[in-house]
Amino acid sequence: MVGRDGERAQLSAFVRAAEGQPLVLRGETGVGKSALLDYAAELASREGHLVVRATGVEAESQLPYAGLHQLLCPLLPDAAEPDGGARAMLDAVFGQAQGTPPSVVALGIAVLGLLSSAAAKQPLLLVLDDGQWLDDSSAAVCGFVGRRLAGSPVKFLLAIRADIASCFDTAALPEAPVEALADEDAARLLDRHHPALGEQLRRLVLEQAQGNLLALLELPAHAAAHAGERTPDDLYVPRGASPSRRLQYVYGARIADLGDTVRAELLKGALDGAAAGPGDGAALTARYRMRDVDEAVACGLLVVEPTTGDFAFRHPLVRSSVVQLATPNQRRAAHQALAHIHLGNLERRATHLAVATIDPDEEVARVLEAAAESATRRGGALTAVAWLTRAAELSEHHTDRSRRLGDAAFVAGHAARLGHACRLVLADSTPGSHESPASVLAAGYQGLYHDGDVRSTHRQIAAAVEKLRDGGTDRSGEVLDRLVALLLAVSQYAADRTLWERAHALLASLGDTVSERARIYSGTWSDVVRHGAGWSRPVERAATDLRDQEPWDVARLAVSAYHLDVLSPLRPYLQRVVTRELETGAVSTGMVMLHLIMLDQMAVGEWEAAERTGQRAMRRTAEHGHELFAHQTQAYLAQLAAMRGRTDTARQLQAVVDAWARPRGIGFLTQLADSAGATAALSDGDYETAYLHAIGITSPGTFRPYAYQASRTLLDLVEAALHTGRAEQARAHALAAREAGLPDLSPRLALITHGVLAMTATDEREAAEAYACAESQPAAARFPFELARIRLAHGIRVRRAQGGAMARPFLAQAADVFDRLGAVAWAERARAELRAAGVSSRASTRTLVPLTWQERRIAGLAAGGLTNKEIGEQMRLSPRTVGAHLYRIFPKLGITTRVALRDALNRLEEHAPAASETARATGGQRPLRREGAVTAGPR
Repeated sequence: MVGRDGERAQLSAFVRAAEGQPLVLRGETGVGKSALLDYAAELASREGHLVVRATGVEAESQLPYAGLHQLLCPLLPDAAEPDGGARAMLDAVFGQAQGTPPSVVALGIAVLGLLSSAAAKQPLLLVLDDGQWLDDSSAAVCGFVGRRLAGSPVKFLLAIRADIASCFDTAALPEAPVEALADEDAARLLDRHHPALGEQLRRLVLEQAQGNLLALLELPAHAAAHAGERTPDDLYVPRGASPSRRLQYVYGARIADLGDTVRAELLKGALDGAAAGPGDGAALTARYRMRDVDEAVACGLLVVEPTTGDFAFRHPLVRSSVVQLATPNQRRAAHQALAHIHLGNLERRATHLAVATIDPDEEVARVLEAAAESATRRGGALTAVAWLTRAAELSEHHTDRSRRLGDAAFVAGHAARLGHACRLVLADSTPGSHESPASVLAAGYQGLYHDGDVRSTHRQIAAAVEKLRDGGTDRSGEVLDRLVALLLAVSQYAADRTLWERAHALLASLGDTVSERARIYSGTWSDVVRHGAGWSRPVERAATDLRDQEPWDVARLAVSAYHLDVLSPLRPYLQRVVTRELETGAVSTGMVMLHLIMLDQMAVGEWEAAERTGQRAMRRTAEHGHELFAHQTQAYLAQLAAMRGRTDTARQLQAVVDAWARPRGIGFLTQLADSAGATAALSDGDYETAYLHAIGITSPGTFRPYAYQASRTLLDLVEAALHTGRAEQARAHALAAREAGLPDLSPRLALITHGVLAMTATDEREAAEAYACAESQPAAARFPFELARIRLAHGIRVRRAQGGAMARPFLAQAADVFDRLGAVAWAERARAELRAAGVSSRASTRTLVPLTWQERRIAGLAAGGLTNKEIGEQMRLSPRTVGAHLYRIFPKLGITTRVALRDALNRLEEHAPAASETARATGGQRPLRREGAVTAGPR
């Protein structure tokens, strides 16, 4: 601690802080970070903290969750039992039970719960050394947890090397730099530990150590041990080298003096991750235990762990020196021995076999292939690419090599490594390899996602499918499934009738070799009006168990669910896995998942969350150069801005998307741009422009084949046509929707089809029945924006036909939803209609929203002066439940206190007849009735 007064003061304040917080110590190798961690740990122990220590290990940096297990292992036995879901997550990632590894967010929340439980008895300090070696999955969770420790009794202190990149570089945790010692402090430290140094040697040590603490301690002893071998003016280490390089030379000299048996033991320990310092946590899987290495302890290379009695490396530089001094044959022999030791651990065995094997070996290649599949399902797509590539190199037959390279390219493509995918297939340089399925897949991903080239990409993939079909090889394998899936994806983005018909014809020619999944995608992605019937049930059935499915299969199924408007049940799963895939897995698939999450948030009215999701997707697309996904995200953001009334933003984004997509023939995006333009024009009340945008997607009275926005813009086209005097076209389009069977395809299409039939009906009775049918749809509440627009149209029609009093409930409900969503222009339109219906502009629209029978009774009792407890006794509810009801009732009545309840209820009674009519028409809540006696009921 010489010269560390400032650091000691900072660490003392950190340990004694009233609430939890993280702190990162960053410095060069050997500068003294571990000594500062020791100081903080000892201080925390004296202050009554529970201290848990762990050390990152380079050999485990590719094993998912290995570091997190080491950090949490001491807490698991004695901590309070987390809830079932949290326990299942921890067991899944630590291999204690079967299950899909959760997302970073979900796992982070579970870890926070575990830490809080462990800290309930006494404050907790987590100490992590060599954090740069933590695996990506563990580092992501630690960063998530570290940012959320405020208000808890948990502190997290970690040290990382400044010269090695790590996930903590972008974790946004507070940092404290650990600098080299000042000259005066370095001299004091050297004199304290080596007081007998001669003046010349002392000067050279200070000059070459450059304030590095470890160098100051090690260089004098090394010089003394090798005195007389060289001239003393270079301390017997390379002149001009950095302190860490000098230390490696020092440790290398000691290693060279050891016997062969001891060096072999050190090498196996180094290659298998034997610890490099103190730590209380256990490894996720057993590491190699070095034996008979007391000689290495005696010369300062190893230490004995006080808790386990195992040998551990004194410093990471010792471990790296052991590896560097070994010959290639010695390293391969050590890896082979370790692979035999780890027969029961697939991923660790694969790690060693990948290095130990030189010549082609099909058995080893199969092990690597299996490990890659395991890594993919655990969110480690990049690790899977490396293992598959190595498996291809070790394949004994060309067909297996090509298949594994194709698998590696496929995973790399989904991991947003498009250039790497192309390089992988080019590595298969046999004649004709440029036409291999693997090369077509890699080129297809590059052409579609990076360049937005749909036409030539479609031709290449279709030709490859035909070649497999006519050649009769691989017709039932993964290669064909992947080509078909990519062909359908390209067809979807092209949204071109000719391309889709060719794709459908190809699938038909393949017969029974096409999977049901491919048929689901073919029907739902292409033209839901003509081919989507009957697929809702298979999609929902396939979505019941997603745990064992590859991430790209989950994303494709979710796209089908979106087209059928049954995406919401899948969203929780997507939200659990998306961050995992974006961080260490299938990044391209993760971006598709982000789009789907955003679309569902838009549909159900979570617009603020949708905005955040869209911006997150934009950052990811920019990071990986996915031009297609970038413009797709902008199209969704344009639609969202249009719905919220931010029409300038919507039109700017629309123009960007249209300018990029239209020359490339990406109809999927040009339709999205037109849809955003129509919605923006409707928000502005520019119905002529809205109509022109809508008919750019499909003509009135028909649904253009393979234009997926044709059915989704049904309400927009009808509304724009009605407001521009095109009633006949509007009616024709509504009738076409009914004749096409849209109500049977999806719940959203059922809602808007009945809505437009009501809006275009000339007979009042027919209109009332159609409005009632629309608003009584079981899933209508899942689409609040469309439902509110239909109610607004209903209210306008009722006001004109029956007067303002009858229209107010419909208009008030619409205005309330628009306000909640943030649809500013639509809310103002609804308020204008309310004013026309006789409601003062200063009156809250919420005062007209009907209460349920239970809410009406609770409000009446509260207006009579009863407490929540007394109301609960009468209605057999808990006081907390009564309070929750009142919390919802007050905004509906436009009040904030109980005192205002009676007046608000009296105003509501004035509109009871209209509200009763609404309830009868929609099959909804009961008519309101006076409850004077009940209001003043027994206390």
